[in-house]
Amino acid sequence: MPSDLPNNIPIVQSNFFSSGLRQKVDQLMDILWAGGVNNPMDSIEQCSYLLFLRLLTEKDETLASLDKKYTRIFSGKWARYAWGNFVTLTGDNLFDAVRQAIESLHELPGLTDTGKLLFSRATLKIYDRPTLRAVVQGIQELDLAAHNGHDFKGDMYEYLLSKLSASGMNGQFRTPRHVIDMMTALVDPQPGQRICDPACGTAGFLISAFNHILRQHTKPADLKRGLMDGALLKPAQWKFLEEQAFTGFDNDANMVKIAILNLYLHQLEKAGIEMLNPLTTGFSGVYPGKRFDVILANPPFAGKVQDESILADLNYKLNTRATELLFLKWFVDHLMPGGRAGVIVPNGVLSGSTNAATKLREMLLTECDLQAVISLPSGVFKPYAGVSTAALIFQKGAPTKSAWFYDLTADGFSLDDKRTPIEANDIPDLLSKWPNHDESANSYRVPIEKIKENDWSLAAGRYKTVTVETANHDVPADILRDVLKVENEIIQRGDALLAIISGKK
Repeated sequence: MPSDLPNNIPIVQSNFFSSGLRQKVDQLMDILWAGGVNNPMDSIEQCSYLLFLRLLTEKDETLASLDKKYTRIFSGKWARYAWGNFVTLTGDNLFDAVRQAIESLHELPGLTDTGKLLFSRATLKIYDRPTLRAVVQGIQELDLAAHNGHDFKGDMYEYLLSKLSASGMNGQFRTPRHVIDMMTALVDPQPGQRICDPACGTAGFLISAFNHILRQHTKPADLKRGLMDGALLKPAQWKFLEEQAFTGFDNDANMVKIAILNLYLHQLEKAGIEMLNPLTTGFSGVYPGKRFDVILANPPFAGKVQDESILADLNYKLNTRATELLFLKWFVDHLMPGGRAGVIVPNGVLSGSTNAATKLREMLLTECDLQAVISLPSGVFKPYAGVSTAALIFQKGAPTKSAWFYDLTADGFSLDDKRTPIEANDIPDLLSKWPNHDESANSYRVPIEKIKENDWSLAAGRYKTVTVETANHDVPADILRDVLKVENEIIQRGDALLAIISGKK
C-alpha cells in the first residue's frame, strides 16, 4: 500500500498557456483545415512527421557541435533531408522535397528503432503547396527551447493531441489527463520498475508514470518554483527509466506513431513501443512471457476478437471473445508477483452474469489483492462515450480480504459533452482517504466473504448501505382534531356569510 500520498495530485505549474505555443498550435490546425486536411488524426500525424524532422535535425547539429568525432545522421545523400533545407523552399520544390524525406526517413542510418517505426509507411498528405509552406513555416517558428528549466515541447504536443475530438473505432477514446494522473498516484510507480500499457494509445499513462517518478525525486524547493527535473534520481535509475522502464502496445498504426513522438518529446525516445494486439500476439511464442511491475491501462471496451485469433493460454477456461474480459485476464497474467495495476473497466465486467465474467472476477479476487473499486462518473469520457466505468486497483500475489469501494461522483468537470471546469471534485477526497481506506458517505469496505456470497459481483450498488431516514409525522388523533377544527371554522364562517346575504335580501 503506498503511503504519504498527498491530498491532491501535485501538478507542476508551468506557463505553457502564456508561452504562445497554444496559439501557434491552434493556428497550425486552422491552416491544415483550410488547406484540405480535415481529419484531426491526419493533421496531427502530418505535424508529428514535420516536428520530429525538425527536432532530429537540431539534435544532430547539437551533438556534432559537442563532439567532433560524432557522425552526423544528416550527412552524405541524407543531408538534403535536414530540416533547414525545407524552410526556404516553395511550391513543387517544397512538396517534392518533404514527400521524399517523409517516405525515406525509415531507412535513415542512425535512426532508432522507434524512429523507424514512426516513419514506417509514412506519406505526405498536405497536397496544397501554400498550405504546406505555411505549416513548415509555422513549425519553424515554434519556440521549443526550455524556459526557466521547463521544457514545453511535451506540453505542446499534449495540447495538440487534445484536438482528437472524435472517438476511434472498437471503443478507443482518450482518457482524461486528470483521471490518468489520479490512477497513477494510486498505483504509485517507482524507479527501477517495469511499467506497461498494453493499449497505450497516445502513451498518456506511460508519461504520467514518468512524471510521477520525476515529481517524487525532485527537490521540494524546485517543485515550488515549477521545476520537475528528477534531480534526486541516481544515474543508474535515470538510465533504466530512459531505456527499460516503459513498454507500450497498440494495434492502431496511427496511435503507435503518436505515442512514439509523445514519448520522444518527454525524454523517452528509447521507450519500447510496438504495434501489436496483445490479445492475439504473445512474447516469442511463450505465454505470458515478459511480466511487469506496474500495469496502467484503459483498454478498448467494445468489440469481439475472432476465436481463432485469441491466444489459447489467455482464453483458457474463459471461452470468451469480449475484449474487456480478455484484457483484464491479460493484466492479471502479466503482473510480476507483488506487481500493481490500475485499469479502467466497463461496469459490465463488475456485474456481468456470464460464466466468463464470473470466473474472471473470482480469479481476480483469489489471485490478487483487489484494493479499490472506484466508480467513475458516467460522463467522464464525454464527448467520446457515456459508458459507465470503474477503475480497479489491485496487486498480484495475495488473495483479497476486503475491497474498498469509492463512489466518485464529480471529477472537476461538467459531465456533459462540453466538459467545462466546475468546483465539484471528489478526487482530492479520494486521495486523502486512500492510504487508510477510510469509510465515509461515498466510501466503504466490503469483506471478501460477502463478495463471494454475491457470485463475486463487484457492483457497488450491492454493498452500499442505504440510509433510511425516519420522517417525524404528527399523531393521527392530533391530525384529525386539526381537521375537525378547520372544518368547524369553515362552517361558522359559512353561516355568518349566509346571514349577511340573507339580511341584504
